[in-house]
Amino acid sequence: MSFLPSTVRAAVLVVALSAHGAMAQSLQLGFAGEPGAELPQEWKALTFKNKALTRYKLVDDGGTLAVEARSSASASGLIRPLNVDAKEHPVLRWRWRVDGLIEKSDVSRKQGDDYPARIYVTFAYDPKRASLGQRLKYQAAKLVYGEYPPHAAISYIWARGEPAGTAVPNAYTDRAHMIVVDSGSAELGRWVTHERNVYEDYRRAFGEEPPPVSGVAIMTDTDDTGESASARFAQISLGR
Repeated sequence: MSFLPSTVRAAVLVVALSAHGAMAQSLQLGFAGEPGAELPQEWKALTFKNKALTRYKLVDDGGTLAVEARSSASASGLIRPLNVDAKEHPVLRWRWRVDGLIEKSDVSRKQGDDYPARIYVTFAYDPKRASLGQRLKYQAAKLVYGEYPPHAAISYIWARGEPAGTAVPNAYTDRAHMIVVDSGSAELGRWVTHERNVYEDYRRAFGEEPPPVSGVAIMTDTDDTGESASARFAQISLGR
């Protein structure tokens, strides 16, 4: 239940927390920059020790600026650091497009913990919520990474076969809760729009009030299955 092992993707979403002033009705987290660029402005590379890198670049998709992700036996992401009250800005909206499924993907197994598209919402570490053992582990992680790992995470995924609405702990750690929002091949190659209440999803997953949202991350990963996948992400926002 710790976020410490470097092999656990969900466990090492180390977030550089940043303070923001008064929030607008909707915080636009979409991407800025020129098509062809490797990394969107304000989004930071999220990498994992001993893992090959998923390739991300900005693309123009019919007039919409999107991030294209291409993974081949790799795992890395992009994260937008935040410091946002989940109750005040609970509504996460985004669009994504997936080109193909991962045949060995399986939400119940570590060996199947790969998805063509994920969006993580991470929640800030709060020592008042942690046991003594957890506090010691988080302090050790800060010494290694320079930042505290998140207290918990919600991960919205495109699954291979599990029905939309399936909600389960991550196979590696119960501090990362996964929710299937798309499944199967029916919508492959099409843009799909989603809206989720991250405040309510957190309460259902963890049975407590959430700490502040510390980041939103996108990822396409295939390191556990060794397969390949591609996806596009666009128009991400967090609002009232």
